[in-house]
Amino acid sequence: MPAVSKGDGMRGLAVFISDIRNCKSKEAEIKRINKELANIRSKFKGDKALDGYSKKKYVCKLLFIFLLGHDIDFGHMEAVNLLSSNKYTEKQIGYLFISVLVNSNSELIRLINNAIKNDLSSRNPTFMCLALHCIANVGSREMAEAFASEIPRILVAGDTMDSVKQSAALCLLRLYKTSPDLVLMGEWTSRVVHLLNDQHMGVVTAAISLITCLSQKNPDEFKTCVSLAVSRLSRIVSSASTDLQDYTYYFVPAPWLSCKLLRLLQCYPPPEDGAVKGRLVECLETILNKAQEPPKSKKVQHSNAKNAILFEAISLIIHYDSEPNLLVRACNQLGQFLQHRETNLRYLALESMCTLASSEFSHEAVKTHIETVINALKTERDVSVRQRAADLLYAMCDRSNAKQIVAEMLSYLETADYSIREEMVLKVAILAEKYAVDYSWYVDTILNLIRIAGDYVSEEVWYRVIQIVINRDDVQGYAAKTVFEALQAPACHENMVKVGGYILGEFGNLIAGDPRSSPLVQFNLLHSKFHLCSVPTRALLLSAYIKFINLFPETKATIQEVLRCDSQIRNSDVELQQRAVEYLKLSSIASTDVLATVLEEMPPFPERESSILAKLKKKKGPGAVSVTELEDSKREGGELNGGGDRGPDTSAMSASNASTPSPSADLLGIRSSAPAGTAPASAGNLLVDVFSEAGPAAPSAAVNDDGFLRDLEQPTETSDSLLVEGSGDSEFVCKNNGVLFENQLLQIGIKSEYRQNLGRMYLFYGNKTSVQFASFTTSVSCPGELQSQLNVQTKQVEPLVEGGAQIQQVLNIECLTDFSDAPLLNIKFRYGGALQNLTLKLPVTINKFFQPTEMSSHDFFQRWKQLSQPQQEAQKIFKANHSMDTEVLKAKLLGLGTALLDNVDPNPENYVCAGVIQTKGQQVGCLLRLEPNAQAQMYRLTLRCSKDSVSRRLCELLAEQF
Repeated sequence: MPAVSKGDGMRGLAVFISDIRNCKSKEAEIKRINKELANIRSKFKGDKALDGYSKKKYVCKLLFIFLLGHDIDFGHMEAVNLLSSNKYTEKQIGYLFISVLVNSNSELIRLINNAIKNDLSSRNPTFMCLALHCIANVGSREMAEAFASEIPRILVAGDTMDSVKQSAALCLLRLYKTSPDLVLMGEWTSRVVHLLNDQHMGVVTAAISLITCLSQKNPDEFKTCVSLAVSRLSRIVSSASTDLQDYTYYFVPAPWLSCKLLRLLQCYPPPEDGAVKGRLVECLETILNKAQEPPKSKKVQHSNAKNAILFEAISLIIHYDSEPNLLVRACNQLGQFLQHRETNLRYLALESMCTLASSEFSHEAVKTHIETVINALKTERDVSVRQRAADLLYAMCDRSNAKQIVAEMLSYLETADYSIREEMVLKVAILAEKYAVDYSWYVDTILNLIRIAGDYVSEEVWYRVIQIVINRDDVQGYAAKTVFEALQAPACHENMVKVGGYILGEFGNLIAGDPRSSPLVQFNLLHSKFHLCSVPTRALLLSAYIKFINLFPETKATIQEVLRCDSQIRNSDVELQQRAVEYLKLSSIASTDVLATVLEEMPPFPERESSILAKLKKKKGPGAVSVTELEDSKREGGELNGGGDRGPDTSAMSASNASTPSPSADLLGIRSSAPAGTAPASAGNLLVDVFSEAGPAAPSAAVNDDGFLRDLEQPTETSDSLLVEGSGDSEFVCKNNGVLFENQLLQIGIKSEYRQNLGRMYLFYGNKTSVQFASFTTSVSCPGELQSQLNVQTKQVEPLVEGGAQIQQVLNIECLTDFSDAPLLNIKFRYGGALQNLTLKLPVTINKFFQPTEMSSHDFFQRWKQLSQPQQEAQKIFKANHSMDTEVLKAKLLGLGTALLDNVDPNPENYVCAGVIQTKGQQVGCLLRLEPNAQAQMYRLTLRCSKDSVSRRLCELLAEQF
């Protein structure tokens, strides 16, 4: 492009910029800018015959003022006028101003589009490039609509200059990323692909970025690019650095193009054509060979370019996973980088080897580097590299090296960074379980894990060891002996006490023959830890004590004395008090046979996928286990050596036949019941989810019928609030008022009203105790995408809530667009000096913004036919969960917010509704048809909406209501 000569320098602009820089204060700068703006405004208004140079100068000043952070509300038309100039510098400034200041909604967009069209058809390459750059910089949907069909023609035209082709390819890429539905290649596909054969390397480099993006979305349309990409890659790889002199970077020919070609090939499976595949394998071998050659330059740019191509080639080899020779060579090449002085190379090598370890061809080759990886885990200074080393050890582990790797990971855990300890604990637990042949080793490993990193051992881990011990008769005695010895340590982690209480309560009789572990010694050992534990753990120990009475009748008097003491039967915690009273009564009045039946040994758990694997998968962090690993581990480990994975059953440990359900229950994602009194290891929870498949019915203190489940933490200074997800009736979908949450401390009532896309919610916080709530704070957050979908404004509440008093909070809600998540309400307060932390979902659902719409039968079915696209309909057939009473159904449908239309459906037993969901951005029309079958106690629910996501969400919400 033409360079701006010295003669084109704008002296007035230079003086203005100098004046701004010399201002001593912000006020002086604003004064100088306002003076200049007034001058420019007068020039634009007064002097109708302003020449191009002056327009350019003043537009430049406006642009500079805008970049300083000041608003510009004039000068746009003058910038548009510059586009019609034949001088490059004037046109350039016009396009620059438009790219920065003109938005897609501007009234001038039509004039701008006309100017761009004129430049695109001018055949002047400089002007065409300026126009293409402007389209790409603005990148709006309006630009795509105007030029998406024109740019491909310019790109493939035979008389288009190379510089314009480069700009056209990148401009088209930009439009495709912003509006993929408008950029349709169609007839241009084959001609765009053949740009890979272009003589100009710059055109090929630009075109391959476009082709790669298009191939990811439409691989079949562009599959012909594979052979052309291989051909071009072969020419680059086999060329000397002097052959591509203009595109050689520090003795490496066309490194950027090589990387892009290799990345494009990763969008496709290995070539089916033998000749093409052979040529590609030859290219990859050449790249691996060149990586072994002595460097041609000592400069870092040379090694960076060379290694970039190498790592991209290795990624392609891993992607194909079909060439054993190449996979082993790639592994050996990466092994050389494991001790490289460059940290980045060590990191990349470890990361790539993690993937290689999953291939059957290269797994053994990866294992040969185990000592180097272990050394990296111990000595690396960079935590991210150490984490990759841990991931690689996890990936390369098999039965032959499991004990060595687990031992090294346990050793590293003692000094590991806090940020990765939880993930390390999960991986050690998975490997110990997956490759355990000797179950005594497994028990030793998990207990050692609890000893070293007890704070990071989640429920899933210690639940799992209990499940495996219960399912394996041959390890029960060893587990009881080992956990008994572990509990004798002066400082014992609470998770160890949980495991010890559970296992000794079940299998303490297996070691009771030894005087050193007699029943009374076992009981005294457990009870010595009692006063140091949290409420959930104490509850579990009480359940272990009642088990002891069944296993060892001689301990009955001692244990009854403990249960009878005031600290138990008059405990301030209702859960402990209830257990103590019920267990004391059970042990006093029940006969030996009844006691043995109620407190019989836990049955084996059913076979089920390990929740530890599921938890590691959910972390989705670096090194997280993949779905394929989950399946492999199930096959290889025989359903993970221990079988089932529901949490240890509360009923057996807590004598469920005699006691009421506990409000403490399982928080595992597998929806099972948990050991008595257990809760998440991170904090003792007073209120948790009891909606589990195997668990007892939920007490009202834990979960209301609204299905918005939540969790109240036990007082702790550092615990975070935990939101418990679960299934349940969403009570507030069809009503706006009621009790949202209630427990022994706090009651939260709700009253809400909605009009169009706006809503107002009143929350009433009631203190049910006689003690003051201090530091009472609330906050509402919208997680993830909900921030851009819902706007919630809150008013602060009073920080003190007196005993028996109630305070009110008002929330203003604005629906910006359709949504599926719910905002989260977090409440923190101090009760008796202890911090309480509660998080729950607010019942704000998309149907709250319904406006009812009355329609005739003809209009309803005409509109029904118009909404006939498959994605606009959501349908569900389900069994009735509630009474099929006609009046109840009508009340729920009206409560939904729609208009219930009478005499519309030919079948009088069916219900049809119509409404419009009002959001700030758009209106979504919705039609509903509910067809009950009273005889089969079934429903068919059909929704048709003008937006598919709304259809699906409403169908999910409503299916729970009937």
